[in-house]
Amino acid sequence: MKESYYERFREDLKEFHEMTEKFYKKEITVPEYKGFSGGFGSYAQRGGEYSMLRLRLAGGEISREDLEFIVNSTEKYQIDMVHLTTCQTVQLHNLTKETVCKLIEEAWAHGIITRGGGGDFPRNVMCSPLSGVEQGENFDVLPYAKEAGDYLLSFIGRVKLPRKLKVGFSNSKKNEPHVTFRDLGFVSKENQKFDVYAAGGLGNNPKFGVLVTEDLDPSKILYCIKTMVDVFTEYGDYEHRAKSRTRYLQDTLGADALKKIFQEKLQKNMEEGQLELTLPDSPSVDKAGAAASPGTLQNPRIIRQKQDGLYAVSYHLAGGKAAPGFFRRIYDTMKEMQDVKLRLAPDQGMYIINLTGEEAEKMLKVTDDGAKTAFERSTACIGADICQQGIGLSQSLLNACIERARKEGFADGVLPAIHISGCPSSCSAHQTAAIGLRGGKKPSEEGMKNAFAVFENGCEKEGEERFGKELGVMYEEDIPEFFARLGHAVEQEKMTYAQFRESYPEKIAQIAQEFI
Repeated sequence: MKESYYERFREDLKEFHEMTEKFYKKEITVPEYKGFSGGFGSYAQRGGEYSMLRLRLAGGEISREDLEFIVNSTEKYQIDMVHLTTCQTVQLHNLTKETVCKLIEEAWAHGIITRGGGGDFPRNVMCSPLSGVEQGENFDVLPYAKEAGDYLLSFIGRVKLPRKLKVGFSNSKKNEPHVTFRDLGFVSKENQKFDVYAAGGLGNNPKFGVLVTEDLDPSKILYCIKTMVDVFTEYGDYEHRAKSRTRYLQDTLGADALKKIFQEKLQKNMEEGQLELTLPDSPSVDKAGAAASPGTLQNPRIIRQKQDGLYAVSYHLAGGKAAPGFFRRIYDTMKEMQDVKLRLAPDQGMYIINLTGEEAEKMLKVTDDGAKTAFERSTACIGADICQQGIGLSQSLLNACIERARKEGFADGVLPAIHISGCPSSCSAHQTAAIGLRGGKKPSEEGMKNAFAVFENGCEKEGEERFGKELGVMYEEDIPEFFARLGHAVEQEKMTYAQFRESYPEKIAQIAQEFI
């Protein structure tokens, strides 16, 4: 973080303390506090008795020093809930007034800021989680994501956006950070350039982004960011909050006009200059690798890096919820390992990277409590029992579904990873999942009951992007049985879910109709 940002944001914390004190004294309302505290990456949890704090981690990378800070903080304040988000950040939950005020100060002092972690601000910049180490990637985009994250901080407090602005960078066609449907997304290419997409987003009225410029030299990414801010502030809707996201510019301006306006402003910004980046080559890993044993290499959670003799280990906790002691276990194992880092993934998983074969074997053992199947690697937002805006109990539903699938003993691949969002905000990207669920209510003979709309056949991959088709609405209590029935149908055909979907697409909707 640049020193000027640090000093400027440090002064803002005085007001955060004052407003937090007022909120817990009941002198201001929940909406009033939310409108203020979100800009500091903190929200009151449902019920107004506790707070959460979101740490801003550009590209989802956690260094050993940052991990040590998180470990010490969770132990010092006896934090009993940590949530890994789909925006590659860490959320600390169930914080008292005193804890959230102390912790935000200590995070600042350490160098992890929370400013703009929520509210109408540029959010955490996302990045492909294995950028720089992944075999077959176009090039390492993480250095650009970090530069973008730093630059976006300069707009906080100086430019009033209509709503939040999400930016992402992708290193391959896997498109894990969903850059082709973000507010602004940079898609790497084999020619070492970026294609740039703008005005995309999920939630209500979802839209894929508009390709606004092609073959952008990576040194010019900041010009595109400034241009997106300029376009959003000039044409964004400041009066109607529900339509104050960049994707609505496609409705008000039209995709062609939006592209034309973007390119004109981009050209003007480039002529004014001063935003050119000069980056060194991607940071090298100065570490001698050693091959893992044949048995270790058979583990599906171990990934060969493009650096010879080095590996990454994947680890996924259901719904991204980590129990107390989780980070301590990881830190104690890796603290003496050279160049080892954590990378958070958009699906709430993580990767521990730059491991030798021996180190990978150790890390596999201490992370053996993670997901064993694709279905257990499912994604869920924090849910309505914590989130003020939530409707559905996403985490408890996911746990019930996993428990039901384990009872049936389905093999890996029989059921896909699902994405559960507790409300239309689509925090878990349910619209681009193989099967996605969106929380709501549905009438019954006993009155309104918790329910989820079911979406099927979405896809996030670059060039294959599509939103899933809504099949209907199921009561929450019936959904685990739906997946049990679906799993048995796939199992009967001796197929994976992907094969079953390709061979019998109509059967998925037929099974779903039994529960709708």
